[in-house]
Amino acid sequence: MPGAAPSGKDDQGDGKGGGKGGDDKPGSGATSYPNCAAARKAGAAPLHKGDPGYSRDLDRDGDGVACDT
Repeated sequence: MPGAAPSGKDDQGDGKGGGKGGDDKPGSGATSYPNCAAARKAGAAPLHKGDPGYSRDLDRDGDGVACDT
């Protein structure tokens, strides 16, 4: 068929698939920051709810954005 997509699979990456994505730091496992200074130093701030490293403890005003100020 003209214009048909190839029948190969898209998941030919590292074979890990699924899981909690978004963390591209090698060997870090679950991303977490002890405080906002550490998140800023890592270039991760501001952190939004659902982002790797977001913690309610870092979200002072509870608006879903941590380390925003």
